[in-house]
Amino acid sequence: MDMGMELKSFIKVWVLATTCLSYCYYITARLPKGVVRLLSILPVIYIFIILPTNLTSFNLCGPTAFFLVWLANFKLLLFSFDQGPLSPPPPKLFHFISLACLPIKLKQKTDNDTNPSPHFVPRSLLLAIKTFVLVLLFHIYSYRQFMHPYVILTLYCLHVYLQLELVLVISAIPARALFGFEIEPQFNEPYLATSLQDFWGHRWNLMVTSILRPTVYHPVRQFSKRLIGSTWASLPAIIATFVASGLMHEVMYFYLTRVRPTWEVTWFFILHGICVAIEVALKKVVKDRWQLNRAISGPLAVIFASITAFWLFFPQLTRNKVDEQVIWECSILLNFIKQKVSSCFIS
Repeated sequence: MDMGMELKSFIKVWVLATTCLSYCYYITARLPKGVVRLLSILPVIYIFIILPTNLTSFNLCGPTAFFLVWLANFKLLLFSFDQGPLSPPPPKLFHFISLACLPIKLKQKTDNDTNPSPHFVPRSLLLAIKTFVLVLLFHIYSYRQFMHPYVILTLYCLHVYLQLELVLVISAIPARALFGFEIEPQFNEPYLATSLQDFWGHRWNLMVTSILRPTVYHPVRQFSKRLIGSTWASLPAIIATFVASGLMHEVMYFYLTRVRPTWEVTWFFILHGICVAIEVALKKVVKDRWQLNRAISGPLAVIFASITAFWLFFPQLTRNKVDEQVIWECSILLNFIKQKVSSCFIS
């Protein structure tokens, strides 16, 4: 892979993406909401689906596909009907572009979408610790040949969490620094989850949660109310949301592997959707009469997520050697940073 050509392709992709979002801001926003606006946005959605195929690097293709194909396209679909974070359009173009494709959610004075826990350690220090642990992981990978496969998969679970959180935090820095946006955290310490519902709904990748709620969960819940009543309407909505997440992860996997989907990752999310729905149903039935202590339910939820990830989430990636490509690319990046730091000290 020629990194010079890859960087040029990356710049071209984002120049075209910015042009498309400018079109949405100046032209589409002036059209009446509904079918007319949706039809004007469909070409942009198609372009965003195609753009990541021009990239082959995991560290460039992965985030680009996530930002454009998932976040931006879902937000533009909501925007077609005058809903979501892009409605009403912000006063400035670059505010609109940032809200459309970056993993940010503006903090509201009254916002129940997240359930932040008290932080006894400052977030900046936590971020520094996580960065150190991620760098340490790349050194540990040098000894993979001496490790049990389950130990390697455990390290991969930690790696996915750390790298995803750091990528999302770094990508949100421009919006915070340039525009002074006060934004919600992208993760809320998922290792402190008290249940599967808490893990997926309030702690893991909150940007995805915030976009799936209005696009999938709320419409399905409203429809289910007419069929089964308000008490149980959330259950099919939960499962539908996890199915949508699974399908979108299959799309993300295609950009990374360029092979036909095996549907393993979809089944991972379907399984978790069913388990979360069962958990919610049990809570409705027993209410406050009985519940597991969080010291037990929390570790059980994290362990269940890890074991099912070994089984269904990672095989498609390891089978296509995406893990090796990630480690190789990150090693190149670390060596580049070391060289630059060393040259600065020498000079």
